[in-house]
Amino acid sequence: MKKSILLIMVVLSITACKKVTKEPVTVETDTKELEMAPEWASLFDGASLSGWHVYNNPEGVNPWTIEDGVLMFPGREAGSKPEFNLVTDNEYTDFILSIEWKISEGGNSGIMWGVIEDEKYGHPYDTGPEIQVLDNERHPDALANPKFHQAGALYDMVQPIYDVCKPAGEWNLCEIEINHQTNQGSVTLNGTEIVTFPLYGEAWDAMVAKSKFKDWKDFGKSKTGKICLQDHENKVSYRNIKIKTL
Repeated sequence: MKKSILLIMVVLSITACKKVTKEPVTVETDTKELEMAPEWASLFDGASLSGWHVYNNPEGVNPWTIEDGVLMFPGREAGSKPEFNLVTDNEYTDFILSIEWKISEGGNSGIMWGVIEDEKYGHPYDTGPEIQVLDNERHPDALANPKFHQAGALYDMVQPIYDVCKPAGEWNLCEIEINHQTNQGSVTLNGTEIVTFPLYGEAWDAMVAKSKFKDWKDFGKSKTGKICLQDHENKVSYRNIKIKTL
């Protein structure tokens, strides 16, 4: 009996040692998942208007031109009609838009998001908030205080904390981030973040209530919409347009 007990104890001791000293199990990790990241997608191929059309008039006359990889609106006579606002064929919700713009002397334009294309709206800005494109040195909108209309501003609502805009005729690199998941929007101009803002909720409603859009019932309400390059009568150029969905 004693021999049996001794034998069992020896076996248990050997088994325990094996468990302690065995090599750890290696778990293979799928590195493809770790390598996956949002990719930039081009919105302008530099050679055609593929992916873009005139707001509420996709089959109509389109005066926007392309030269040497640059998308340009040549301008039109002040007060003349119709307008030729350019919008994307596709709609976007959460994204970073990277775009270079160059404004003419004394010029004015804008970049909008959340634009709803419908015949009941006469303009993209009826629904889409705008990031200002402007000649800060010459256009009177830049001189008013507070500077809610200066280049890079969330038009009529949030002014830039820095003026880093380059002079008319020079290229500016603009990144616009719209993230409804974090309720955060921002504008980075020429490498400097100059504007941040909420996208919905009480803080957003308060900003709208103090702006010219306070009585526009559908303004800034849609989380998903088209991106627009504004025809504000003045000559303006865009290039290297790309987007990263979030």
